[in-house]
Amino acid sequence: MRRLVPIELPGGPGFVDALRRAWDDGDAVLPVDPRLPRPAVESLLEAMRLDQPVDDGDALVVATSGTTGEAKGVVLTHHAVRASAVATSDRLQVDPLRDTWLACLPLAHVGGLAVVTRALVTNTPLVVQPGFDAVAVARAADDGVTLVSLVATALHRIDAARFRVIVLGGATPPAELPSNVVSTYGMTETGSGVVYDGVPLDGVDVAVDPASREIALRGPMLLRCYRDGTDPKDADGWFWTGDVGSLDGGRLQVFGRVDDMIVTGGENVWPDPVEAMLSALPSVREVAVIGRDDEQWGQRVVAVVVPSDPAAPPTLDELRSTVKERLGPWAAPRALELTASLPRTALGKIRRSAI
Repeated sequence: MRRLVPIELPGGPGFVDALRRAWDDGDAVLPVDPRLPRPAVESLLEAMRLDQPVDDGDALVVATSGTTGEAKGVVLTHHAVRASAVATSDRLQVDPLRDTWLACLPLAHVGGLAVVTRALVTNTPLVVQPGFDAVAVARAADDGVTLVSLVATALHRIDAARFRVIVLGGATPPAELPSNVVSTYGMTETGSGVVYDGVPLDGVDVAVDPASREIALRGPMLLRCYRDGTDPKDADGWFWTGDVGSLDGGRLQVFGRVDDMIVTGGENVWPDPVEAMLSALPSVREVAVIGRDDEQWGQRVVAVVVPSDPAAPPTLDELRSTVKERLGPWAAPRALELTASLPRTALGKIRRSAI
């Protein structure tokens, strides 16, 4: 019987060795975040149904809460893992003779785990660290690492020029990026990023519903099913993401989650482009844009800002004028809230529901 084997180890050679052993035995792996408290680990293991076997060809079960907060297990096959690794490596022109990957994101999330699996599949040298540490990342670059996957909150803490390519995932990218940074779009169900700088990887199809503008993805790297046996793909193999966007000349632009849209005075405002614009201001260290109930407007656009200098925070007029110039007055924040930090997921995505 092929089992689901949990690996509760920090990033490092021990994790990679445990993954190899499980695959050699024909088992699938469930990466478990070693930072989780014991009750949370036990709840996760129960939700992932460790007592039930996995199918032939299953490689990974990656836990994701999606938008509901209920733990799901995304089942990725060896075929899907290989397809993702090959398509990514081809797009980035990875050469195992001159490139080395650095994995420094949490391995319980697909963004960090995919760095490990694509290195293993393509026989590319790999360095795995227990987490993001700017000093350790710089040291890895000194030792010859050329490729790294990061989230936006980590990017400004390193010298991007020290790497040949930086793959950026997780949260909305900043408006201005160094030329060697590739912004990706994907999710656990797609086995990591499948759209690079707006262009789908080879073998990936992208569609946008003309009415709802919801994004759909299709390709060989998508999940087989969830751990409970349900398959979220439709009869034609499309996975409907719950994200909204547009396709222009084959290039995908992502506006945000369907539920994130702010309706203010009859106008639709997407937080992501507003956040990208405001985050470029020197006075703004981090920003989240949310909607608050408003009797007059239905919802008002609110900018929740971590200032670069708490003693000299940005003003509401500064934020409004910046957004008005590019996105229109309806998208400009009508309120400014200052905070010391923003609630984020392990991969840097803003948890708007917690603000």
